[in-house]
Amino acid sequence: MYLDLRLFARAQYLTLFKQRFHPRRWAYVCFFTALYGLMWLIVAFGRALDHLFFPGFKRQPVREPVFIVAPPRSGTTLTQKLMSLDTERFIHNTLYQTIFPCVVYQRGIEALVWLDRKLGRPLERVVTWAERRWFGGWDDLHRLRFNQPEEDDGFFVYTFLTEAVFLLFLHVDELWEAGFQDALPPAKRRKVMGFYRSCLQRRLFTSGPDKTILSKATQSSGAVESLLEAFPDARFITIIRHPYESVPSHVSVFWPVWRTHSPELKKDGPESLAYSRLAVRWFQHLFEFRQKVNPQQYYCIDYRDLTRDPQGTLEQVYRHFGWPLSDTFHAKLAAASQKQSGYKSKHRYTLEEFGLTREYIQQELGPLLDNYALPR
Repeated sequence: MYLDLRLFARAQYLTLFKQRFHPRRWAYVCFFTALYGLMWLIVAFGRALDHLFFPGFKRQPVREPVFIVAPPRSGTTLTQKLMSLDTERFIHNTLYQTIFPCVVYQRGIEALVWLDRKLGRPLERVVTWAERRWFGGWDDLHRLRFNQPEEDDGFFVYTFLTEAVFLLFLHVDELWEAGFQDALPPAKRRKVMGFYRSCLQRRLFTSGPDKTILSKATQSSGAVESLLEAFPDARFITIIRHPYESVPSHVSVFWPVWRTHSPELKKDGPESLAYSRLAVRWFQHLFEFRQKVNPQQYYCIDYRDLTRDPQGTLEQVYRHFGWPLSDTFHAKLAAASQKQSGYKSKHRYTLEEFGLTREYIQQELGPLLDNYALPR
């Protein structure tokens, strides 16, 4: 199981010794380090058992995987949610499966769920209470539940190459590769993608060996070239939302966590600006990527179309890739789209509150704005 130890050590050093001492931050870092080490060992042990008890997963093909990749707060969750209704074609990852990417543990959890149902679902009630307690405050930003479709960032946490590390380690520029895997040396890129492939193989082997993996990972906006190298037959779905809306929304999700362990931070401080630069670079990278991939393997959704007509937008995606819509999925899609039409987010944010300006976005992303007819 791959872990970028050098990047991990650099993050620890910068946060503990290159920032002004704050006892709360130190406590958070020490607690995270202990928990991270424990979980890494638990998962590594489970994956070792897979080789002993389920060696067939190594022969599991990953055919034409579908990657939903776009900067955060661009509609990737909605797209994955709707496409995951097509259970005849796709299989997706849920939160608990990204936490435990091992056949042994996933089979054990499935057995536990089966037993719980036989006993009247007492464990399910406890888990539902815990989900509301732990994740309820995030529901208007990003709804988290253990058994719902979730993005694949959880896999990459174990490699320490994920933008999630910026929740605690605020040195974005010094830890750039964590959010931009395509900047890694080729050898490291292959190791990370090898680990990721093994996670997808285990998921398919466990629950759907003849299906297509449907993956969503916003942090892969900086890893699309690595994905194409590792999965040359992959299909890529990206979404373009106006950066005026997407970038501040992206930063606003991390801001409450930053305040928890570093209350001295300012909302428009250098940390927000550095994280914003990562988001902007993702837009640029995806814009450049469209010229490097076969057009038949790539489709870009306009966020305005997705929110106005989810069903029609997804039907256009299916037509582009030549996927037939079954009657069952069509009915599910229509019902879900109708329900989505009444949704209004309560999440509010502006560029200015994080020290950003429209002029900066225009300077960095002018060609992109013009290409997609996004107003300046």
